[in-house]
Order: sequence, then structure tokens, then C-alpha cells
Amino acid sequence: MGTSDVRAAANPHYYTRGDAVPGIKIDGMNVLAVRDFTKAVTDWMRAGNGPVVAEIETYRYYGHSMSDPGTSYRTRDEVQEIRKTKDPIVMLKGHILEGELATEAEIKEIESECRGIVDKAVEFARSSPELETHEMYNTIYVDMDGVRVRGADVTTYGIHSPKHYIVWGKWGSN
Repeated sequence: MGTSDVRAAANPHYYTRGDAVPGIKIDGMNVLAVRDFTKAVTDWMRAGNGPVVAEIETYRYYGHSMSDPGTSYRTRDEVQEIRKTKDPIVMLKGHILEGELATEAEIKEIESECRGIVDKAVEFARSSPELETHEMYNTIYVDMDGVRVRGADVTTYGIHSPKHYIVWGKWGSN
């Protein structure tokens, strides 16, 4: 964890590594830049120009996992500074206020409504029974009948069946 891209890759500019495929690097912390890129690249591909490699750089506020608090390779002050100056929601809120698209009171009302929706969803999730194993992949894919999905370890897989459940097996077997 925490290996710098310069040490881990011969070319850390990932968006340039597609050879014949064009690439671009986007500030993933800028909602408007991501929106503009998404529209442009969608138009590009729909026009038949082929794929685009996108490196969309974001900042991870937390460590990689429970065992990585994320404080050994950066300071708390750094994380707080990024939150204040580059957080996508804070930046978008600033653009909305600067453009007079909404008032501070309207934004607070929207934020309150969103918190209520999230709180309801969390309560629903916490109070719902756990799914049985055969239901874990239901209704997350469309037209997946007969397609293999890797299991929790490298030796198992699931096959979507027409009855919309997964039939589990071992790789190498039928």
C-alpha cells in the first residue's frame, strides 16, 4: 500500500499508455470537467471514432482499507486542505452560488432533503434481512443468462441462469 506511481510504473502518465488509442487526463475532483469530458467522449465514440483511455484523477480521503489509516504517507492537514479547496461537492456548490443558480438557503434545503433520503435508505438496509447466497447477484445485470461471474475466491464462479439466480461451480468444471 502506498507505493508511488513513479516507482510502480515505467510510465506513470496512464492516459498516454494506450499507444494507438487516444488518451486524456481529467481532474476527477471537478464535476464540471468530468461532465464536459463525458459528453465529449460519448459524442466521439458514437461518431465511430473508437475508444478513449481516460485517467480520471481523484483524491482518496481515507486509507486503502481498515488496516491502512492513510496517515503514514500524508498529514491530516493535507487531507483537510484538499477537502476545503478541491472537494467536488464544495467546488460545485461554489460554482452554483457564484453563478447565482441557487441561494445558500436553497442549497441547505437540498442538502437536508438528501440527508433525509440517505438516512431512510440506511435504516432500510440495516433493518432488512441478509440475502441468501443464491440471491446475491440477482437484478444487478441485464441479459446475463449463462454468463460466468467470478466468485469470492479464484476457484469459484457463478453462472446466471434463466431463473435469475446463480448456479455456483468450480473453475475448470462444467
